[in-house]
Amino acid sequence: MFINVVSNPHSLLILLFSSRSLRGLTEMAEATEKETCAHTDIVIENHEFNVPTKELSRAEHIPDWEKSIAYRDLTGFILAVNESIKGKKIRDEYLISETVQKLSDLIDKLIGWVDEIPPTDQPQRFGNTAFRDFYKKLKDNAEDEIKACLDEKYHKAVPEVAVYLIEGVGNSTRIDYGTGHELSFVAFLCCLFKIGALSEKDAVAVALNIFEKYLKLVRKLQVTYRMEPAGSQGVWSLDDFQFIAFIWGSAQLIGHKRILPKSFVKPEIAEGFSKDYMFLGCIQYINQVKTGPFAEHSNQLWNISAVPHWEKVNSGLIKMYKAEVLAKWPVIQHFLFGSLLPYSPAEG
Repeated sequence: MFINVVSNPHSLLILLFSSRSLRGLTEMAEATEKETCAHTDIVIENHEFNVPTKELSRAEHIPDWEKSIAYRDLTGFILAVNESIKGKKIRDEYLISETVQKLSDLIDKLIGWVDEIPPTDQPQRFGNTAFRDFYKKLKDNAEDEIKACLDEKYHKAVPEVAVYLIEGVGNSTRIDYGTGHELSFVAFLCCLFKIGALSEKDAVAVALNIFEKYLKLVRKLQVTYRMEPAGSQGVWSLDDFQFIAFIWGSAQLIGHKRILPKSFVKPEIAEGFSKDYMFLGCIQYINQVKTGPFAEHSNQLWNISAVPHWEKVNSGLIKMYKAEVLAKWPVIQHFLFGSLLPYSPAEG
């Protein structure tokens, strides 16, 4: 379904990427980095976990969502990881803990499952029904696969945490994928921090190893099973499928002396640097799956290329994400709340 939630996209971009409106965001990100990647106040032995459920039933609930513990912890997590990877390449050296390695291997395993479940022959062009077989296999095996990645003391949290991994690959009924599913996978990672299975020292690897592999997985799912974009805004969307990838990817490029925002629209830049920078990997993927002039099929990104510095791009994308993803009913209506990311109001 086509959902145009931007009444004046060009004006919105001017607002989002202006220096004055972004100063507070930068300060907030820096303050978040001084705290933790997520509020890790869970005493796992005493905590009562529960399977996440839907709590939002109408658009009028958006203000309550924005005041919830779930919103606070997810945005805090995104900002903290954002700070941790500024100026870092995917192929730089950084700590890979045992848990991170196991989770990374799990994503590789899921990528392998796509090869084992080929698309079916069917008349319709989009939404290959073989995706439902992949989804069922993940749903049936997710808890055991996650338990194999974690110490036994965290296993009681797995039924709750696993839901976010499953939701992170797309919708099996509509056979679509979008920013809401991306948010679910980030919620999966955030929950692992909240229970203590991951710690602050893992923040860089979570973005540049685990999340980067997740992007490879969902791109393979999109191409193999011809998945529809969920809640697409058409030409005025930042991207048909991802958003957090652009936030974290732009953080990596902050301070880069050669690659400026105006450079990323050049195909040779994306191709030459996609293995080191998540943002450019996103651009390369767009160039592979879309045809025609970049300014026409990716107008928002084309406009962003006119922003002079990556700091402004990064801060502007954070604000844009809050306005155009986290505050939009078509995306957030499907989010699930549990004991780790509850709908209850945050203090203060």
